[in-house]
Amino acid sequence: MLNTSTGQDLPQPYRDRKRYAWILSLLVPTLVGFGPLLMVTSGDVRALWLPVAFFYLVAPLLDWIMGEDLSNPPESAVAALDADPFYRWITYLLVPVLWTAFVFSAWFVVHFNLPLHGQFAMVLITGSVGGFCINLGHELGHKNTNLERWLAKIVLAPTAYGHFFIEHNRGHHRDVATPADPASSRMGESIYRFVLREMPGAFKRAWSLESTRLRQAGQSIGSLQNEILQPACITLALWSLLTLWLGPQILPFLVIASFWANFQLTSANYIEHYGLLRQQRAPGKYEICQPHHSWNSNHIFSNWALFHLQRHSDHHAHPLRRYQSLRHFENLPRLPSGYFGMFTVAYIPPLWRYVMDERLLQTVGRDATKINLDPRQRAALIQRYGLTENGA
Repeated sequence: MLNTSTGQDLPQPYRDRKRYAWILSLLVPTLVGFGPLLMVTSGDVRALWLPVAFFYLVAPLLDWIMGEDLSNPPESAVAALDADPFYRWITYLLVPVLWTAFVFSAWFVVHFNLPLHGQFAMVLITGSVGGFCINLGHELGHKNTNLERWLAKIVLAPTAYGHFFIEHNRGHHRDVATPADPASSRMGESIYRFVLREMPGAFKRAWSLESTRLRQAGQSIGSLQNEILQPACITLALWSLLTLWLGPQILPFLVIASFWANFQLTSANYIEHYGLLRQQRAPGKYEICQPHHSWNSNHIFSNWALFHLQRHSDHHAHPLRRYQSLRHFENLPRLPSGYFGMFTVAYIPPLWRYVMDERLLQTVGRDATKINLDPRQRAALIQRYGLTENGA
């Protein structure tokens, strides 16, 4: 563009090349209906496994084929990006999409006589939908508008994980990458040990934080001002209506599918901060969270499907920044694949250690004082990997 008064070129206005790619986040959860539709039309129950295969096989392959996106919007464009309603409407529209997918799954397993493997496939599919619910609740819950904060509570309700609204924003972001955080995994800790610490620890911290807030505000912990009870009431209403509509046989499915959904959050927490450690400046006081305290991933497909969740380094350093504006930084701890692929790696502990332990050690310079080590294995890990302490 030419400035006619000076004859000089004017800077081109920023154009977000990923603008319409975010619509993919609306389409991926609808895959829950793809398997059942094929099963009904073909009569083959094995079709229910196609969405599962997509999430755990095709999506990692797409990440590998499409590669990484290292581009960033210029800071001069961030205000306009954040104000553009297009990006917000995508997140708003996804709420009813996810609720519909969850309710449809419940209806489907009751109305079709599925063999055990078919029921198992539906648990995995529905749990994936619940995982998308938590991811959307994560994006919305960080925002300051009442609408977005309430939508976060609503979308977290189907899988009974509404306390995440409190736990993540006020607990995890405060304690991340420290031994005090139940949602930060430690080197040497398998995901199966981690979940036993993370799930109950997250609920306890959320309840403690909300109890303190209400007490300081002079309100009862049992009041509807309790932001853990608010989504819990929505969960109770939804599950009660589903039970009245579909019968009590739906309850075991809801419980198991919800656990798998919530385990998707555990999986994300496990890979996002594995072994990374903020330095303690005084007893109980840690350095400010920086981008290098999170594992980052710029793999294209899974970032489009997950609202840039994988640009986790910028998110923790700037938690109010909206998904379309999150940035890549050089010289950060980087995952070798997107989340879809890394989840599968995490479920096989020896493979996880093979892929991630040396990567972690290279990131921190093999200094044990810079690693969040599993205290039960600290001495063994130091000896096995020949780690130093304080550079000694």
